[in-house]
Amino acid sequence: MTEGPEATTGSASGRDTRLVQLITTIFGMCARAEGNWLSIAAVVAMMADLGADAQAVRSSISRLKRRGVLCSERRGGAAGYRLAEDVLEVLAEGDVRIFGRARATEGDGWVVVIFSVPESERDKRHALRSALTRLGFGTAAPGVWIAPGIVAGEASRTMRRLGLSDYLDIFTGQHVAFGDLRAKVSTWWDLDELTELYSEFLLAYRPALYSATTGELSPQQAFRIYVPMLTQWRRLPYRDPGIPLTLLPPAWKGEAAAMLFGQLEDALRAPAQRHTLEVIHEAASRTR
Repeated sequence: MTEGPEATTGSASGRDTRLVQLITTIFGMCARAEGNWLSIAAVVAMMADLGADAQAVRSSISRLKRRGVLCSERRGGAAGYRLAEDVLEVLAEGDVRIFGRARATEGDGWVVVIFSVPESERDKRHALRSALTRLGFGTAAPGVWIAPGIVAGEASRTMRRLGLSDYLDIFTGQHVAFGDLRAKVSTWWDLDELTELYSEFLLAYRPALYSATTGELSPQQAFRIYVPMLTQWRRLPYRDPGIPLTLLPPAWKGEAAAMLFGQLEDALRAPAQRHTLEVIHEAASRTR
């Protein structure tokens, strides 16, 4: 998701991509709790709280509709959008990764995906690589991808959902011998990039922890911190799919970042949701 249903960004600018990601977070956070629907007026108002202008928001919503992430629907005389059914499934699986935040041990073993795609179907090869990358798999060799064993079930479901299961085999097992597994992990995943991403998250959101946990924030202020925070965080459990700590560098920043996310999630989610309900109900009252 980036990891998630809005992962394909095409040639859009960084600002446009950011708006799409924030809107996706809002739909994942709010629409599912509201009968899988949000009015355009409510989304525009929530995005205004995040500093986005209405025209840019409407344009980003249109992009999500063209990609099949959102479907237009009128309810009670109001124009709005719902999440597509397959996207709801993706988001439900994402909840487990993002909020469950499982960390594998070496005893969980590994899941290995081997695929072979005919040259005449090279688009499937690209789709496979993209899907495996989004799931957090590392590349062990050409056509051979690897991840902690805890990812096996999700990988199987994803490949079946995408119609790619005929092109691959999935194995699980242990690393029995040879070589230094810690050294191999550092070649399968870009640990320097992961460290940088975790550092950016810590730098961006550590300052918010005190005000978030002392109850000094209004619901609107909590929303303004929570949605961008969740948007930045939700890609990280996919880039780092729970690699065992014993195979990572000492004092792995991912643990500090996960702890910070958990603290902010506990402190900000409820007041942020109160604000979204206020906005949703206010938007609904204007259409009556």
